Amino acid sequence: MLTENREFDEIYGKYKNLVLKAAYTYSGNYDVAEDITQSTFLQLYIYYHDMNHSNIKSWLYTTAKNSALNYRKRARREILEEMTAEESVIQDTVESAEDEFLQEIRDIDRSDLHERIFEALMNKNRRWYDAITLAYYMEIPQAKVAAEMGVRIEVLHSLLHRAKDWIKKEFGVEYDELNRL
Repeated sequence: MLTENREFDEIYGKYKNLVLKAAYTYSGNYDVAEDITQSTFLQLYIYYHDMNHSNIKSWLYTTAKNSALNYRKRARREILEEMTAEESVIQDTVESAEDEFLQEIRDIDRSDLHERIFEALMNKNRRWYDAITLAYYMEIPQAKVAAEMGVRIEVLHSLLHRAKDWIKKEFGVEYDELNRL
C-alpha cells in the first residue's frame, strides 16, 4: 500500500499541471479547473488498481478534458435558460446580453472545433498529434519535445509543418468561417 501511495504521489507531481491546464483550457474557468483537477486525481486514486498503468497520462488528460467539456455544456444550457427567463429586460441590456451570449457560443464552437481537430489529427497520424500537443498545446520547448519523441529537431520541425498543413487543408475553411462571424 505504501509503494502504491508513493506511485500515486509521483504521478500527481508529474501530471498535475497537465491536468490543470487541460481543465482550464476546456472550461475557461480557473476555479472550475482546480475542482476538475482534484476530481480527476480522486478518480485515478479510486480506480488505480483497475487501470492500465501504461496510459495514465492519456487517461488523466482525457478525463480532465471531458469533465471540462461537460461543465461547458451545462454552462451553455444554463445560459440558454437564463436568457429565456430574462425576456422582460430593456432592449439595450438584451442586445448586450445577446452579444455576450453569441460570443460565448462562438467560443464553445471554437472549442468544439479544436477538439475535433485534435481528434482527427490523432486518428490521422499519432506522431503529428504528439508533436503538436507537446510543442504547441503544452508549450514544451521544441528541443525537449524532439528528445522526448526520439527524433532530431529538424525531424520535429518537419512533423509540425506537415501537421499544420494537413490541419489547414482539412479544417481551414471551417476555421475561417467561424472566425469571420
